[in-house]
Parts: sequence; structure tokens; C-alpha cells
Amino acid sequence: MLPLENIKVLDLSRLAAGNMVSHMFADFGADVIKIEKPGQGDDLRNWQINDISHWWAVYSRNKRSLALNLKDNEGLNLLKELVKSADVFIENFIPGTLEKWGIGPKELTKLNKNIIILRISGWGQTGLYKDAPGFGSLVEGMSGFASMNGEEGKGPLLPPLALADMVAGLTGFGAILMAILVNKRDDIGGQVIDLSLFEPLFSRLGAWAASYQISDQVPPRMGNRSNVAAPRGIYKTKDNKFVSLSASMQSMWEKLAITIGAKELINDKRFITNSDRMNNQNDLDDVISQFIKRYNRDDLLEIFSREGITVGPVLDISEIIKHPYVIDREILINHTHAELGNILMHQAFPRLSKTPGRVKTSAPAVGENTNDILKEIGITPAQIEQLKKKNIIS
Repeated sequence: MLPLENIKVLDLSRLAAGNMVSHMFADFGADVIKIEKPGQGDDLRNWQINDISHWWAVYSRNKRSLALNLKDNEGLNLLKELVKSADVFIENFIPGTLEKWGIGPKELTKLNKNIIILRISGWGQTGLYKDAPGFGSLVEGMSGFASMNGEEGKGPLLPPLALADMVAGLTGFGAILMAILVNKRDDIGGQVIDLSLFEPLFSRLGAWAASYQISDQVPPRMGNRSNVAAPRGIYKTKDNKFVSLSASMQSMWEKLAITIGAKELINDKRFITNSDRMNNQNDLDDVISQFIKRYNRDDLLEIFSREGITVGPVLDISEIIKHPYVIDREILINHTHAELGNILMHQAFPRLSKTPGRVKTSAPAVGENTNDILKEIGITPAQIEQLKKKNIIS
């Protein structure tokens, strides 16, 4: 039995953050019902390559789809019936939208006193920005991530992925589990979780605010370097490939210096302490780079591995899928989707020793499970046909 098999999740969210939350629940056995617009479905379906909705295939596996028109009162009434037997309710509408529809937290908890309501938005349900647009890219800019990301002397960089959404999604998953556990322990009923995209990302950028408070200095962009430890960076090898190296601990730095034939640098006043090395990173990187560029990547990795140096290859996805580590640990699976064909995707994580998650079903088509879901709440086949004729469901 999977650990979350008795949990029912209603996911009304669109795009990445909410789908990441329900993705985690679905992989560990929860009954996740994606409530989507009839015909159109979740906007995540539009993230495609060669007309294949690969994001949807990966992050909506193990879920069921109910195509339901929430702009119609009959549709809202069906949603209310589903809420009565649900454990979790996920939404990422503009703050206040549920209240306008008459299904805000007060109404939902009247239907089900134990419902956990996760409200995802860019900036939170309260405050000056609660009504402002809140896409992940805006948050990645305003949170400081883009400001600290990039090369020294050049402009800030956004991440090439939905970083704010994914970080918020994992945070939301943990928050819901906490709410479920505290209700089980203290019988306090359900509660509302106000999850902004901003706060999870900002809180994971390190002690940035404290650093500024102490130094009154905004740290410059440093490319691949760290602003707290050295040496650390990405270095080019003889065969035009790259390795990532971190030798920030004193013992590791000394081991690295010996390995690259520069033992005398251990007592060089420029490199004795971490602070010294931080203040002389250009000189330090020059020495390390001169050694690394003499070797092809795989040969260098073998040398450093033999000496216990913390270094690894910089891989692109064409290399990752063939890497012995990924294959041996079975990090990827080749899942067969009835419509999309074979789709490479990550295994369920994290790895529980007794009740691991697993991929059981493919991501559904829009409304694929509508009939079954409505039958479970007592809607008859005749009523289902009438609802379809009125475009309440599909």
C-alpha cells in the first residue's frame, strides 16, 4: 500500500506550482483529481515540443481528469459535492476568485470541516501585491534570484526553467502533509495554507538579507563562483568539456593543492584561509585552471576521484540519460503513454524503503475520467449525459 492512498486531492490549479504539489501526492498513491476546463484543459498541456505535451505527461501522471465548467452554477454544485469527500483542495486563482464564486474557505469548510486548502499565488493572499500578477518569472526577478545569478559585470539572469513554481510546489506538498498530521494529532480540523511563490524561493537563497545587514554591501554577481567559499566553480578541460569543482572545506583545499602539484600554495598567504582564498579567487582559479585544462574530462575525473577530490562532470541531458549513475540507480523510466508514445521521466522520489512511490498510470486526456468521478458521488449515467449536453462537463 502506498503511503497516501487514502488521501483525495482536488487540484484546480493551472501550470506548474500546483501540478508539482499534486504530482508528489499522486506518485505516492493519493487520488488526485485534476479539475480542468472542458475542451481546453490545464494550461500546462500547452508546454509542448513537437506537439507533444511532455510537461503534462510527466507532472500529471497518476492523476485523473474531470472536465468541469466552474463558471456555471451546476458545475460549482458538482465541485461542492466533491469537496465533501476530499482531504485536500489546491487552487492558484487570483486571490479573491473563489470568494467571488461563493466557494471561498468559509464555504468549503462548512462542506468539510477537515479540508486542507492550499492557496497558491505569486505574492500571497494578503499584502500590497495580493492582486498583482504573479508569474514565476516576476518572482524570480523580484526575489533577488536573477540579481545574484549571472556573470560578474553583466546583467541579471532568469533561470531557464519554472524554478519559483517548482520550489513552491515542493513547499506546498510539505505544508499540506503538516496540516494533515496536526489535524490527526490535535483534531483541529482543516486549515488554509497561504503559499506565495515569492517566499519559498526567497527563503532558499541563503542568508542574503543577513549578509547585507552585516556588510551593507550588495554581493556582486559571481558567475560560477560562491560568495562564501573558495575554490568553487566550473572549469574547462582539454577536450572542451567541463567539470564542476568545490573544495571549500580547508581539508579539501589542501588535498586539491597537493593533487595538482601545488602543495606550496597551502601556506601561501593568499590562500591560507577561506577568507584569503575568497579575496584572491582570480589567482586561485588561474592555478586550478592551468592544471585542469591539461586533461580530458574523463581522465581528470579519474585522477581527482582517486585522490578523493570533490569534482563532477557538467552534463547536458543527452549525457545524463546515458550516464552510469542514472542508469544504475534507475532515476529515469521510459513510460509508455497510449497517445504520446514513450516518454522518459524521473522515477518517483524521495525513495521510501517500505512504501516507495511509483508510476501507475499515464497522464489523462482532458475529461478522461469525468464519468467515473461523477458516478462516485452519485451522479447517474442519465444525469451525466444531460450535463454533457449543457456543456457543464466533457
